[in-house]
Amino acid sequence: MVRGERVGLSAQRLARAGAELADEVGFERVTVSALARRFDVKVASLYSHVKSSHDLKTRIALLALEEMADRAAEALAGRAGKDALFALADVYRDYAREHPGRYAAARYRLDPDAAAASAGARHAQLSRAVLRGYDLAEPEQTHAVRLLGSVFHGYVSLEAAGGFSHSAPSSDESWTWSLDALDALLRNRTTPAAQSTT
Repeated sequence: MVRGERVGLSAQRLARAGAELADEVGFERVTVSALARRFDVKVASLYSHVKSSHDLKTRIALLALEEMADRAAEALAGRAGKDALFALADVYRDYAREHPGRYAAARYRLDPDAAAASAGARHAQLSRAVLRGYDLAEPEQTHAVRLLGSVFHGYVSLEAAGGFSHSAPSSDESWTWSLDALDALLRNRTTPAAQSTT
């Protein structure tokens, strides 16, 4: 029995420990070697559970995507329209503030097989659930899904980098203003198909 087995290691436990490490030191600094030091075991003992640092980071990314999707589903329950839009946006912003390393992991480029098994599809479905309150036909709805991701993740990434911390108005005010503007855009958007019938 290797030492890793004696301390109860598993791929799932390593992914969770890696997620915690990412929040502490940054996702880019998470490696199998760093995790081995955390558990005080030899690096080789971890390779029976994860194949490489890429595999470890992929598992952390999958964990983060699942956690955010669960939060989003809970936040959207019973909400629609602007209320749902704000709730979904706040899930991403709050998660990034609480778990900066995990949030960075959720942006990790996944291999096709991992992407297919991830909660990425759930995130798209949750965005579409919000957009049902705005009566958008395709391809407008797909454009809007991409717009939501761009606004949410773009703002959160800039905020995390300290981009809004040294000037007025506050970042909170700008966040609310941005979401109000996004809501107005979506409510007033007329699809090309609708335009052609008027």
